[in-house]
Amino acid sequence: MKEYIKINPADNVAVAIAPLTSGIIVTVEGRDITLVDDIPAGHKFALCPIAEGEDVIKYGFPIGHVRHAVAEGAFLDHNVISTNLAGTLDYSGIAIKGGSKECPARYRDERTFEGYLRSDGQVGIRNEVWVIPTVGCVNGIVKRIADALRRETGCEGVDDIVAFTHNYGCSQLGGDHENTRKILRDMVRHPNAGAILVVGLGCENNQPRLFEEFCGDYDRERVKFMVSQEVEGDEVEAGLEILRGLYRNARECRRTVQPASKLRIGLKCGGSDGFSGITANPLLGELSDYLCNCQGGTTVLTEVPEMFGAETILMERCADERLLHDTINLINDFKEYFLSHGEPVGENPSPGNKAGGISTLEEKALGCTQKSGRSTVRGVLAYGERLSTSGLNLLSAPGNDLVAATALAAAGCQMVLFTTGRGTPFGTFVPTAKISTNSALARRKPEWIDFNAGVLVEDRSMDEVLDDFIGFVLEVASGRKVNSERHGYQEIAIFKNGVTL
Repeated sequence: MKEYIKINPADNVAVAIAPLTSGIIVTVEGRDITLVDDIPAGHKFALCPIAEGEDVIKYGFPIGHVRHAVAEGAFLDHNVISTNLAGTLDYSGIAIKGGSKECPARYRDERTFEGYLRSDGQVGIRNEVWVIPTVGCVNGIVKRIADALRRETGCEGVDDIVAFTHNYGCSQLGGDHENTRKILRDMVRHPNAGAILVVGLGCENNQPRLFEEFCGDYDRERVKFMVSQEVEGDEVEAGLEILRGLYRNARECRRTVQPASKLRIGLKCGGSDGFSGITANPLLGELSDYLCNCQGGTTVLTEVPEMFGAETILMERCADERLLHDTINLINDFKEYFLSHGEPVGENPSPGNKAGGISTLEEKALGCTQKSGRSTVRGVLAYGERLSTSGLNLLSAPGNDLVAATALAAAGCQMVLFTTGRGTPFGTFVPTAKISTNSALARRKPEWIDFNAGVLVEDRSMDEVLDDFIGFVLEVASGRKVNSERHGYQEIAIFKNGVTL
């Protein structure tokens, strides 16, 4: 295994693959460099002297500038490098170049999975029973209803029975209220559920009858509503009786062979480290290109604040001027959100990111956006908006793991692929598969990690790992449970940015 990796020929830093000791000599492109510091795995060292204020180049782009002069072979981390990011920018000079549309010959065969074809033409990869509250006041009720049916049936004939609690639906104004309604509506219309009971209280801002109208043309055989204040007697027993009927219908659903073009996959990272942009995120990028360009499927990239510093790469790949305009607004609107709260747009990365080798938001963003591969951007979605265009889409949502993963699922993604270098156990309301950036994490946390991309810096090629990864994704789509599902880690989180009454 190599000692280090230089990602781009233009880089003036390299990344240690394993811990390197001060005083050793590494040979980079035929030139010997003596390390003047210990370099932890995943962290950077200088390939040449870098003067005070000079940019640090990684992935071929600036990731910030050094606060003081550093010597060749020196250790560079967040204590040495400062961000170059500021406020909103004028992107009027951006020229659309388009993205890759090429599909290698070896991937042109049409792949399939076994999914659940719903009456509206959507395809689910799970057949679960969901109980969803319109308001947090009935969280206890929905949990009791779901728990009772689970005890009664043992989930026989369905993939799971889950109550998805949340804290909202009342005492919200404006955009917060609409965000809650949109995410819950999107869940009601999601194909991964074979049966859904929506439980309201009756006096909340998110009025159950109005919310039912807001859900539009939903499948009335698959979805039912109950208003607790209108129930005579025990609302738990009343809800359970409704859910029993829905459950019987869901048990009749069967998997059928579906083309991979029906897949909608969310791309997310969290607990990132110095290997994220070298292993797991590029692997997701290759998967995204494969699904979009070779199979006619759909992927969605979000975490807008973690695009800052790499956004022009995405802008240049837009399909047309309208999408370029939408992407510019996507970025600048989120920057304005930060600035309106008096927060700098570069207030990132997290302590775990820094410990793992990420020093600035630009560095994080250049690794993060690799999950989108090289394909053309075909759609830009507002928060809570549902997918309507195949191919690569961008979605407005923050970087917070559970909020962003919930937004991806709400957009219509049947699963979320989540890369991590530090590890995390959570899952949202669709299968949330964890892909480790390094093998040490995969060995240490096998109950969290579903696929190890760390082998990409060891002894396996991208083509070999991608073949395995495609197989893994199709297996998950066909019913293979990921660790977050097996452990019952299924939650939702709704984006809030406003007044609570």
